[in-house]
Amino acid sequence: MSKLSRRSFLRMSAGALAATAIGGAVTACGPQSSNARRPIKIGYVSPQTGPLAGFGAADAFILKGMPELMSQKLGRPVEILVKDSQSDPNRAASLAADLILKDNIDLMVVASTPETTNPVSDQCEANGVPCISTKAPWQPWYFRNPNVPASGYNWTYHYFWGLEDVIAVFTAMWNSLDTNRVVGAMWPNDGDGLAWSDAERGFPPALAAGGFTLTDPGRYQNLTDDFSAQINAFKSAGVEIVTGVMIPPDLVTFMSQASQQGFRPKMVTVAKAALFPSSVEAIGGNLGDGLTTEIWWTPSHPFSSSLTSATAADLAAAYTKETGQPWMQPLGFIHSLFEVATDVLARAENIENKATIRDAIKATRLNTIVGPVDWSTGPTPNVTKTPLVGGQWSRKGNTWEIQVTTNQTAPNIPTTATLRPLPWNV
Repeated sequence: MSKLSRRSFLRMSAGALAATAIGGAVTACGPQSSNARRPIKIGYVSPQTGPLAGFGAADAFILKGMPELMSQKLGRPVEILVKDSQSDPNRAASLAADLILKDNIDLMVVASTPETTNPVSDQCEANGVPCISTKAPWQPWYFRNPNVPASGYNWTYHYFWGLEDVIAVFTAMWNSLDTNRVVGAMWPNDGDGLAWSDAERGFPPALAAGGFTLTDPGRYQNLTDDFSAQINAFKSAGVEIVTGVMIPPDLVTFMSQASQQGFRPKMVTVAKAALFPSSVEAIGGNLGDGLTTEIWWTPSHPFSSSLTSATAADLAAAYTKETGQPWMQPLGFIHSLFEVATDVLARAENIENKATIRDAIKATRLNTIVGPVDWSTGPTPNVTKTPLVGGQWSRKGNTWEIQVTTNQTAPNIPTTATLRPLPWNV
């Protein structure tokens, strides 16, 4: 496929390419010469509604022109069967089983937190269907099966950053400010929370080694409506840094109750919940000002799409032009998921043989809009990593923007602001 200009990319993203969505399937006919051939079927599961809906908010934009683009690249029809997990792991597993057993998909792609990636990956592993997943730290994905063989999984492959990366990013931010180095943990009783709090692979040993004192009041249930116990524990311990991996509604509840109860730490560094402008805005007032979080992708990331040649800045601008909304971090990763899928399907020896698709995934060496994807690099079988930096939210008039403040782990991604303590502007 010839390279697309910026103008062509913006037209495509605005829906100029012909594609239709019928019954959860997005299809494209492709070249006339391939009409007689059956469509390649790709299953896609993500949380488009429910408390994790922010992770799927960019899906519709990415999917609108994707089947046509993939059809042009592959020279045959492409059908993407889109399923909403509703942020429910059990539903994610059921939908994956239907896509595999009823729809007979050729390839599964899945994204967004272990509550989505893990049950879908398990279904693919059990049924011998190749699967590419992203947007979940690799440890809770890889160690979802405590007895994973030393050789890794047979059918499922994942790309994203790991706990070692987010620990490095978070502690670099904390080290840049003057605090008492007492950290309070908000880790829930879910896949992320259990991995982040793990005594061997998670935050606790790394914080101890870094000279931080940890106050951990224990796992809490998602959608908790009262965090008074945690706040009182943090007050008693003199916590000046709060960290966690929270869903957006819980961050709103925690920040509001912390302010009401007079608990105002110097830093609140929260993964997952603080990724999206909508989540920060939902906290109310100016309480979101100064929140810190990990950053997977921004318009200033120095990468381009293998499908369209668009830069990260191009993709973000196209999204804002089409939707009227600010760019968001999942945008780049959802686009990259279909970049990788297209590259894999183009290299597979025989689409009718799922093992050849699986082998093509394993052999991937692709530069994408989120960086290189190369499963030969590890850190374990079935996993390859993407870069991670850290940043901070600030309010600019009626809008929220996140700036990169910490890039020690990925110096090729430029910083755009200097870290500051939480102002607690209520």
